Order: sequence, then C-alpha cells, then structure tokens
Amino acid sequence: MSVLRTIRCSPQVLCRGLLARSASSLTDAETRLTRLLKEKFPRASSLKVVDISGGCGAMYEIHIESDEFRGKRTVQQHQLVNQALKDEIKAMHGLRIFTDVPGK
Repeated sequence: MSVLRTIRCSPQVLCRGLLARSASSLTDAETRLTRLLKEKFPRASSLKVVDISGGCGAMYEIHIESDEFRGKRTVQQHQLVNQALKDEIKAMHGLRIFTDVPGK
C-alpha cells in the first residue's frame, strides 16, 4: 500500500496508526488476527493486518497474498478470509480485505 493512497483514504489513521508505531509493535488484536490467518492460510507469502481505527480495534485492513487463492475469483478469496475470521468479525465495525496470488 502506498503512503499516498493511505493519505487519501484517511490522514488521521496514517498519523496515529501507521507511522506512529513500528512494524514490530503490533497490537494484541493485530497479532491475534495475524495468527488466525497464518493458521488458515499456511502458504501465505505475504500477510499484513493493520488496525485502521486509530487503535480502538473497530476496523482493520488485511493484505494477504496466498497460493490458496489461485483459481478463485476475488469475491471467493474474500469469503475465505471472512470465514477464517468469522468470530472476530462480529466485534468489528469494518474490515477492508485485499487479496492476491503470488507471482501474479
């Protein structure tokens, strides 16, 4: 995700969420969601979970690149992610999902 795109989407999140912390300081919820997705998509070559709600845990952005998505339409890929997080989604206000296949 480019910084410019992030700025256009939500400048407050950029300042408070993405630049304010380093990549190694994930929140507990980000860590939990990452673990669940790694379990569901063990062949994921790239996975990023970001709390874009400013730290309250109400909205997340997920970027995942996995061979498990090969041959599936985007809506099917997103359904797989939603299914993997079905219990966690109940407590969320929103979720942005970006999926891709390696080498595409």
